[in-house]
Amino acid sequence: MKDLTIENITHNTITTNSLNPSPRLRFLLSRLVTHMHDFARETRLSTSEWRSGIDFLTATRQTCTPDRQEFILLSDILGLSLLVDAIDHPKPPGATEGSVLGPFHTHDVPHMRSGDSISHDPRGEPCLVLCSVRDGSGNAIPGVKVDVWETDSSGHYDVQYADRKAPDGRCVMRSGEDGGFWFRAIRPVSYPIPHDGPVGKLLLLLNRHPFRPAHMHFIFEKEGWDRLITALYIRGDPYETSDAVFGVKNSLLVDFEQADEETVKKYDVKAGSLVLKHDFVLVSAKETSDLRDRLSKEALGQKVKILHGLPVPDVD
Repeated sequence: MKDLTIENITHNTITTNSLNPSPRLRFLLSRLVTHMHDFARETRLSTSEWRSGIDFLTATRQTCTPDRQEFILLSDILGLSLLVDAIDHPKPPGATEGSVLGPFHTHDVPHMRSGDSISHDPRGEPCLVLCSVRDGSGNAIPGVKVDVWETDSSGHYDVQYADRKAPDGRCVMRSGEDGGFWFRAIRPVSYPIPHDGPVGKLLLLLNRHPFRPAHMHFIFEKEGWDRLITALYIRGDPYETSDAVFGVKNSLLVDFEQADEETVKKYDVKAGSLVLKHDFVLVSAKETSDLRDRLSKEALGQKVKILHGLPVPDVD
């Protein structure tokens, strides 16, 4: 390769990268290089701007710790996280929609039973959470692994405390034979995402606030079912329509109820205390795979084929 120019550098880069044996990797790199080079040409990207971008990504990496994933945060505030989830986990009508994972999910989580309390924050307003997991026909799905996490009453996750000794505000439990699971928590509050790092500086440059509306995270997993990452958002929160990470969807907005006499007796809570109820609807792995394949072909045209569940150019 000689005499590489603005006009031919893209083709030559793609050709060089095409020597790898993976059709999917060739496709990804081809499109990445094409769009990245087109971005540079369309914006007439300067050397100083290119350098600023490199420095920003370097600072993002240096901010990451075992308990803080600044790159996920960056993906979140650019809308990429939600976009990828929607593409990779499409939902038929009636299924619970996905939301963003966020940067504070952990794997050192206590396993609890229905009825346990996930929060030990004495300042939080107690909240009873009553849920079920069902399929699209309303049938209960027992034995689903349910991963739950929320902030404390000040809007901080447990991992944000330097003196954290044990997990709090999070748990893993299983749905029962009737598909139900329930636990005691505290009322979610709105809070700012970490904005003391490069992502926070970017938000400031963009004149955007760092706040998320009050919510509670959930992950649902069981063999044969598509993994669901989602959250429930409290309706009426001041940041409901301006979530810094674009996670809110109308179908995920929920309202609190007040514990009635029957609930007080059954769950041993005070009359009038907060109750959050929700029925989650999962989709089978096969239905999701079929829907994803169909949507991929519709979006990319018949010029692609599906290989190992992912689209690649059909050059045969």
